[in-house]
Amino acid sequence: MIENPILPGCYPDPSIVRVKDDFYLISSSFSFFPGIPIFHSKNLVNWEQIGNVLDRKSQLPLTYEMISGGIFAPTIRYHDGIFYVITTNVTMQGNNFIVTAKDPKGPWSEINVIHGADGIDPSLFFDDDGKAYYTGTTGFGEEPRIWCSEIDLETMKLVGERKLLWSGALKNAASPEGPHLYKKDGWYYLMISEGGTEHFHAITISRSKEVMGEYEGYKGNPILTHRHLGKNYPICNVGHGDLVELANGSWYMVMLGSRLMGGYHKILGRETFITPVIWEDGWPIVSYGTGKVEFTYPNPTDLPVGPKKTEEFFDDFNDEKIGLQWNYLGTPYEDFADIKDGHLRLKLLQKQVTPWELQGLSADMMERYQKSGKTKDCVSFIGKRQQHLKFEAITKMIFKPEQEETAGLVMLQNNAHQLRLEVFQNNAGNTCVRCITADSYVENKKLYYRESSHNAIEINNSLDNVLFLKIVSDETKYSFYAGADEKNMATVSENIDGSFLGSETAGGFVGAYIGMFGSGVSEPKNKQVLFDWFSYNPIH
Repeated sequence: MIENPILPGCYPDPSIVRVKDDFYLISSSFSFFPGIPIFHSKNLVNWEQIGNVLDRKSQLPLTYEMISGGIFAPTIRYHDGIFYVITTNVTMQGNNFIVTAKDPKGPWSEINVIHGADGIDPSLFFDDDGKAYYTGTTGFGEEPRIWCSEIDLETMKLVGERKLLWSGALKNAASPEGPHLYKKDGWYYLMISEGGTEHFHAITISRSKEVMGEYEGYKGNPILTHRHLGKNYPICNVGHGDLVELANGSWYMVMLGSRLMGGYHKILGRETFITPVIWEDGWPIVSYGTGKVEFTYPNPTDLPVGPKKTEEFFDDFNDEKIGLQWNYLGTPYEDFADIKDGHLRLKLLQKQVTPWELQGLSADMMERYQKSGKTKDCVSFIGKRQQHLKFEAITKMIFKPEQEETAGLVMLQNNAHQLRLEVFQNNAGNTCVRCITADSYVENKKLYYRESSHNAIEINNSLDNVLFLKIVSDETKYSFYAGADEKNMATVSENIDGSFLGSETAGGFVGAYIGMFGSGVSEPKNKQVLFDWFSYNPIH
């Protein structure tokens, strides 16, 4: 049985391709590094991450201050033995580029910038005659439309006429975006998203007999939306889809959506869902019979059936490399994290998870700061996506803090919206653990950060400096525990409101992460905090 979401957690803007009996799926990754996680499946039910498309610093120049910047809406396609991923890095000048690989596990090429390709959300289409076409959105300041041009993938240059294809189907809706071209039964289909990526998100479609148009919109548009179901419906924000045809001629669509928790809160961000598609009278019918994304569907016909993959996650840090699921905040210009002797080792860096150096900056001052070169400073953080409405996460760490040093676990939505369970030294020189809520506010057009401590407890671990930290989530409520003994952890704080971790409060485009961090605001000492293992288990 297909269970939605097929990729829980912050995996928005999905794109899918089939190569013989194998399916590959990618998603946006914003300013997390490595970028563009890539998944493989044989049956559209079980998905395994096999790599990250952008896993080298040379491919992905990012800064951690702009978490919702970076990589937007990648598309994956396959042609003549080569995989292509095309995407936008919104924080890079010359921001649309292509990378290629013969093996989807990598290595992927260095980026090939497509000069003259403005806008966002680029896609590739290969026609029957072998010609390739680039589709994207018009740039900022232009009338919002979808445009197309032939592209030479040998030189990675646009060639020939640039043609405006479609301005969308919906009146008074946000800009058309996320275009994909397909060909079926002699028709070219242009599928896009409209209405913005929040509650009014929708997928619409048009078709033409010629790849460059004219395109005629479907009278039944939108072909998928949940905007009419109200803000209490458990799946919302549905949009940004991509179609795939199976070997037996059946069709499916992947798209983003959000699960609600504790009211209209989308802490997990935008996740990847899937629906079956049929064709009637030359047009796609999504989720036939209901017209909305369901939580379950029957297994696809003629695909292998296998057991549902386990949802638990455990990392004992015994591999030589950091696992594929882990991400940094921005590009790790400094090598602050490694694995040695069965431990994840994080160097304490002066840069804190909350960027106090941005305190009181206006928008123009922020822009000047970002161009100053200081943004290559790193924050010592490594995390993975929160993927369930309810979960329990535990880590075993070894750390003896000194004054102005902290380390621990953090629930992170962005720089300004966090819940931290952090180890520190109090004024008496004792090791303590506290829960910190961090958020921000704007006053006189300037950004300010603020933090509040809910509680602090003293930990007696003087013999070996071992601590256990635990975070338990019950939808919008988070509880925090710590101790020198895993079986007897003390309560630090319980039922802390974490609803502000949702994008409707925090802003931006990402979902919550849970991770480990370390910082020392005193002079650098190359001191490290060690993490022996990390576990994450959903609570059903």
